[in-house]
Amino acid sequence: MTERHRAVPFSLLAGVLLALTAAVALFSLAIGRFPVPVERVARILLSALFSTEASWPPQETSVVLLIRLPRVLGSLLAGGGLALAGAALQGVFRNPLVGPQIIGVSSGAGFGGAVAILFFDGLFAVIPLAFVFGLLAMVAVWSLGSGEREESLLSLVLGGVVISAFFTALTSLGQYVADPYNKLPAIVMWLMGSFASSSWERLLFAAPVICCAGTLLHLIRFRINVLSLGQEEAESLGMNVRRNRWLVLACTTLITAATVALAGIVGWVGLVVPHMARMLVGSDHRKLLPVSALLGASYLILMDDIARGLTAAEIPIGILTALAGAPLFAFLLKKRQRKGGAWM
Repeated sequence: MTERHRAVPFSLLAGVLLALTAAVALFSLAIGRFPVPVERVARILLSALFSTEASWPPQETSVVLLIRLPRVLGSLLAGGGLALAGAALQGVFRNPLVGPQIIGVSSGAGFGGAVAILFFDGLFAVIPLAFVFGLLAMVAVWSLGSGEREESLLSLVLGGVVISAFFTALTSLGQYVADPYNKLPAIVMWLMGSFASSSWERLLFAAPVICCAGTLLHLIRFRINVLSLGQEEAESLGMNVRRNRWLVLACTTLITAATVALAGIVGWVGLVVPHMARMLVGSDHRKLLPVSALLGASYLILMDDIARGLTAAEIPIGILTALAGAPLFAFLLKKRQRKGGAWM
């Protein structure tokens, strides 16, 4: 780790990022078509926690607690989960270009969710089908990208392109045969990504999955450090490389699948945010994972604020994250090339 990364104590940096995430979330609860003062938002939240008597209009309570709070929590969990998953995948594969969307997991999970919408009603089938097909996509990419000893960078990227294109084609086929008046609009809007339909019911499905898988990744962050050294080095330290890789893959796939089930496909978060975090704390995953999660949470909350406030008609958040993420990643790439430094 460089001196620049040692300049700010990690505990201080984490505290600042945690306070920033809380402030962004509180601010997001206050803005919208029906603005509520930030101070009143805080009082409404405290009133809900401690059952105190309200001295403000009931409409404000309904807007904050029933409409905006599930949406803000959903974007917080999705952003933090995707950034955490992206950082873990980049460490395991020793590849800075890896992310849940690049290697086909998002496309596989998106197809599973589209199948659930096409053939089933309700949310019960969305998360399991998204997870199953996301895992199948990861297994297929792993099979295509595996060499005799270690995963090839080029084979991994090409395998992700192939699998992503395959599941995208299957999703398009599902859209082609879907009912154009009922199922098709739901599939199209869901795949573009949006937190507009966020509710406490959706959070009850997705939040435990994201939190449990994310907590497990955080607990094994030192193992990800060892895996990032390479297969031979990890085995020489006594680690069961295959088992730990599959543990990380299962956690990241579950996070991605739950996020897709919650809000559709939200790209570039898991690819770009870990690089931003790496610029702050370096490549030590004991610090990189929590910082990535906090940055990802704040980033996606802000993107959702723009999505619902920029125009009268809400912009799908998947479009915004792509518009912001692609140029940002290109900037980071050129900056690294000019410095001649390594990504990892």
